[in-house]
Amino acid sequence: MPRVLRRKHLSENKRKIEFAVTKEDDGKDLGEFLRKSGASRRLITKLKQVSGGITLNGEPARTIDIVHTGDIAAIGMQSGEPLDENPDLFAPVVYEDDDVIVYNKPVDMPVHPSHRHRYDTLGNLFAAQHGDMTFRPINRLDKDTSGLCAVAKNSFAAAKLSGTIEKTYFAVVCGKLSGSGKIDAPIGRCDGSVITREVRPDGQRAVTNYTVLDGNEKYTLVRIRLETGRTHQIRVHFAHIGHPLAGDDMYGGDISDITHQALHCGELEFMLPVSGEKISLSAPIREDMLSILKGTSKNLPHDKFSMTLRIFCVSET
Repeated sequence: MPRVLRRKHLSENKRKIEFAVTKEDDGKDLGEFLRKSGASRRLITKLKQVSGGITLNGEPARTIDIVHTGDIAAIGMQSGEPLDENPDLFAPVVYEDDDVIVYNKPVDMPVHPSHRHRYDTLGNLFAAQHGDMTFRPINRLDKDTSGLCAVAKNSFAAAKLSGTIEKTYFAVVCGKLSGSGKIDAPIGRCDGSVITREVRPDGQRAVTNYTVLDGNEKYTLVRIRLETGRTHQIRVHFAHIGHPLAGDDMYGGDISDITHQALHCGELEFMLPVSGEKISLSAPIREDMLSILKGTSKNLPHDKFSMTLRIFCVSET
């Protein structure tokens, strides 16, 4: 990866990301060099239309210009339309830098505004904190799913992070499960509904892997990794095998002990979009989920119950 020199400005409409040309890339055209550095073709095309969107050694440049060792290429980020601000909302920030922010989203908070939720979303909170930036969530969670939600602060970061984040979920399902398993069953929209999904032959391929962590006679705590990302995938798959999520009345879950679906995105792992550092984040499982597991051994790694950040490695400089 080309060497990143420095970061300028938190404001997206002033944000520049600079890359130093190394010997390895000497003689390439600027467009090829920027694509290798992580800029998508779509982003480069957009930046070509913006004054100062692409520069080489501080001067406006064309993508056909040739770069040489020691040159400094830069791309400038542009803001889109911000959302309405709501500073009264709260979600803990687990990690933040110039390019990405990760929240521990509470239950009962939608990620994106809609006609039913215009001012009470994570997007409205983000707007209050970063009013001149476009809201770009990378991993979206249902309103009643809690946990880690990453938001890119600019289009470069969004392109780099999209499809690359490794997510681990924790769920409390109804009934007793044991061991581990894979649910491979296609999911599609239920006839006559725009919201609910079901396993159906004409659905899209969906694969869910799970490992049982603990449980009692009524509920089981599972760790989940997804191979696909279909709408309501975890909820639909566990209902399909006869173990709906506790609190998930849409898909047949028991709501006598918990009022929100017992689903939490507890771990994220990804490469930082500019530096290439690999980080791992974790956030505590909700107390209402743990409370219905009375009588279990709580035989879980300690770090699953506390917010942590681990940086695994640093890219070449």
